Amino acid sequence: MCVRADGVRHLALATVIDGKKVAAAVRASAAELERQAGVRAGLAVVIVGDDPASHAYVGAKGRMAKECGFNSIQHTLPAETTQSELASLVASLNEDPSVHGILLQLPLPKHLYADTIIQSIRPEKDVDGLHVVDAGKLATGDLATGLISCTPAGAMLLVRSIHGQDLSGLMAVVIGRSNLFGKPMAQLLLNANATVTTAHSRTKDLASVARGADILVAGAGRPEMVKADWVKPGATVIDVGINRIDAPERGEGKTRLVGDVAYAETSDVAGAITPVPGGVGPMTIAMLMANTITAAYRLNGLVSPQA
Repeated sequence: MCVRADGVRHLALATVIDGKKVAAAVRASAAELERQAGVRAGLAVVIVGDDPASHAYVGAKGRMAKECGFNSIQHTLPAETTQSELASLVASLNEDPSVHGILLQLPLPKHLYADTIIQSIRPEKDVDGLHVVDAGKLATGDLATGLISCTPAGAMLLVRSIHGQDLSGLMAVVIGRSNLFGKPMAQLLLNANATVTTAHSRTKDLASVARGADILVAGAGRPEMVKADWVKPGATVIDVGINRIDAPERGEGKTRLVGDVAYAETSDVAGAITPVPGGVGPMTIAMLMANTITAAYRLNGLVSPQA
């Protein structure tokens, strides 16, 4: 934890520490799985097309999987891959006993229907936590048998690093209602006993709603939307936005990454805040590894130390 002279806590350092702790725990669990069952955890990542950002993300995931002692398999398919070809690959991975986790890298080329493929992944191998079965288990409070979407799971670890396991009495506001992040994030906060408001683009006086939050989570996909006057003094701010904007100060045609929170001004008000890049992102990859080892244990009839 980094504490400035003005008392504001920044989570940049905490993020690195937490990510390493998760990875170390996963490595230990992977070694124990091999010892107990002679099984090496297997993660299969499927990527279609040549989107540079997607390949960068997949590369980072693959490196982390190998560091955790997994059998990391990458299926790189051409952009012209058909729906039936992609479905056939996923079906074969579903039946492969050496594969315990299947990750479909998004976005897919526009001619492919991502949700159809996601829902075809066996829920017990759905390490991205996007299958309706896993989403339903989270919605009903079943955190013991499902797999939780990686970004909200990582964001929740950061929240708990500040506030502990029980969020009773705290007001939480999640800006964003996507199936990928906003909805599962709200469910996790609710399961931890926070009082939760889900806000979005149709929310009346969004700034006023945000100002009521002890825990403010921004995941709307709008660059630097959350300003300093949206934040309650001392609040914990978790920024999951990743937006690329023009940066003419760096030269013609240059860009930079920013979150959904105006970090420079908001950090003077918040009690704790995550930066972009380097905040929630590393936790997302760490939680993918945690989901994979959990799936591997369950598929071998064992109780995961990650559970």
